[in-house]
Amino acid sequence: MHTLGVLPDVLELEMQDEEKQKQEKNAAATAEINSASETNMVQTHKERIQASWYRCEQFGLDHSSSPDFATLPKGTLSDLIDQHRSLLETTENEVLPYYENILSNSACMIVLADRQGHVLNTWGQPRFGSASQHGLVGGNQWTEMGVGTNAIGTALITGEAIQVGRDEHFLRANRFMVGSASPIYNTKNDLVGVLDISSDAYLPQDHTFGMVKLMSLSVENRLIFAAFQQEHFILSFNTNVVSLDSHWSGILVLDENGTIVSANRRAEVVLAQDLALLNINQIFDIEMREIKHHPYSLPMKLIAMGRYQFYVKVIPPVQQIMRIPDFRQRADYVAPPQSEVIVMNEKNPPFEKVKKPETSSSKAIPDNVIPLAELQHGDDRVERLVRQAHKIMEKDIPILIHGETGAGKEIFVRSLHYHSSRAKEMLVAVNCAAIPAELVESELFGYEKGAFTGAQNRGSIGLIRRAHHGTLFLDEIGEMPMAVQSRLLRVLQERVVTPLGSTEAFPVDIKLISATNRILKEEVKEGRFRQDLYYRISGLNIELPALRERTDKAKLIQYLHERLRKEEPGPALSQAMLDLLVTHPWPGNMRQLVHVLKVGMAMADEEVLEEWHLPDDFFDDLDSMAQTDDSAQLSSTNEQDEPLEELIPRLLKEFKGNVSQTAKTAGVSRNTVYKYSKPKENDN
Repeated sequence: MHTLGVLPDVLELEMQDEEKQKQEKNAAATAEINSASETNMVQTHKERIQASWYRCEQFGLDHSSSPDFATLPKGTLSDLIDQHRSLLETTENEVLPYYENILSNSACMIVLADRQGHVLNTWGQPRFGSASQHGLVGGNQWTEMGVGTNAIGTALITGEAIQVGRDEHFLRANRFMVGSASPIYNTKNDLVGVLDISSDAYLPQDHTFGMVKLMSLSVENRLIFAAFQQEHFILSFNTNVVSLDSHWSGILVLDENGTIVSANRRAEVVLAQDLALLNINQIFDIEMREIKHHPYSLPMKLIAMGRYQFYVKVIPPVQQIMRIPDFRQRADYVAPPQSEVIVMNEKNPPFEKVKKPETSSSKAIPDNVIPLAELQHGDDRVERLVRQAHKIMEKDIPILIHGETGAGKEIFVRSLHYHSSRAKEMLVAVNCAAIPAELVESELFGYEKGAFTGAQNRGSIGLIRRAHHGTLFLDEIGEMPMAVQSRLLRVLQERVVTPLGSTEAFPVDIKLISATNRILKEEVKEGRFRQDLYYRISGLNIELPALRERTDKAKLIQYLHERLRKEEPGPALSQAMLDLLVTHPWPGNMRQLVHVLKVGMAMADEEVLEEWHLPDDFFDDLDSMAQTDDSAQLSSTNEQDEPLEELIPRLLKEFKGNVSQTAKTAGVSRNTVYKYSKPKENDN
């Protein structure tokens, strides 16, 4: 049993029982409410506040109710602090020092609470009254049941960051302040606490909400480092090189085989997929052996998911496990005969180094840039748009690229940049959907030091100015907030950038290329995109065709396969395998094609590439395509004399078990082939 300080034993037990009953009641109510928490993901801020007010009414509160903080006894609070020692020390010693300017602002208070809403510690001095008035003190419990709608309690119930303004608090007693809170998740994705920044209601709150989200990410990142840095590789990635050490960078934790054993929330949001136990080569265009030998802290450019360009920094484990490779353990090892042992003599000097023959591979453009001439392989449409875009690159005309996700827009832009007169300067690629909405403006346009709460002391130049004399690529521009669209329009019109908090304008010379998978004219009609900005960015409109629409699909597949084989040895493509790849609908476009080829080559392990080496979802797409025509195909097949139960086994035998070729010849799906290929129960 925990010791409860100096309280008498009888009073200790009574308070424990009372506290236990309150927690059980609160837990039951929270569990009942959490059943609807998944819908909060799509709720607007107004809807979340309304839902919280409804819950408060169900708890029996009214606007004039007094806050019930269910204050913990000192002894219980001490035990709670001991339980969360790691979280507290991580927050105080490793995160808060980066936000000294917040602490120096006497109008702000930073609060750390546990997953039940108990305040564990606070930093800073509020100017809006004493502790007895605001209630932000250690041991007080900030739940909706006791305190009404508030940032900490509402963030706990929704599991998401939220800012609660003055009049959005359910209890009038709390309407003197604004709270911005963000939940903290541990390496197992369990909610372990909440960070909150509270201030009086009359201060500007523009960046406080974004800052508390960054702070919670900072704590989560440090927890990941504490858990894994000793024996694992850690990859930090972001859209630009100067932000690699920022708290909103994605983080991946890898074991020595390249398996992703952990990741922060930012990585999963940016990459938009479940990363658990994937291999790093399924995410980035790199193998684990390259990561192991990459210089520490030297950033590199990598392509994620076959489409997105990121800067990546490798952080090796603190305690590196040294393993001496023994190549004789390989299954294909054959000991050389004694006569083949090399004897070093005058004809075989021991220190003579063989020089690599000079090849044309040492080009001025990076290895991950595809030459313009190799962007197409016989498709007239692609050839025409490449030629048009290449000419426009040297003109003062913006380019707007339309295309499905994964169609290769960023690959196209990178090739254009490195084949233009701007190649010596930076290509700054910005994914407008990947930067938090609250930080897009400061990231793009930069800011002066002290421009807002949490701004870096040295300020920031901004991504637009980093692209000066180079190329600025705004991907997913349809996701850009309206307020930022207005500022971007002014930059494009006046060709100057004014950082946040500054009156000085800086001239910029950029080549603007934008991309979207949305129909921007429809977005303009719906009021989600400015019409004047649309006409400012759409000088040359081009549309990259989907992979399934390209007339050079077969040659393109062969080309990509050969590029992958140059990176890592792999099997050649047989004509049957090429035919199978060509018939695929490729809903994921180029990105999906690269992944399928990589998986197949890895599974084949330099043997002959066969169907079973390819991932299952590859065949799911084929089946879906085939099933749409099954009724017509079956009726056509049934016109023949041979029934399916005889036709399928015969074709399978004829094609030596090739299911795809059998399905194609019979005019049915693979599932139909499997159905009729099963032996009958009576067949013995």
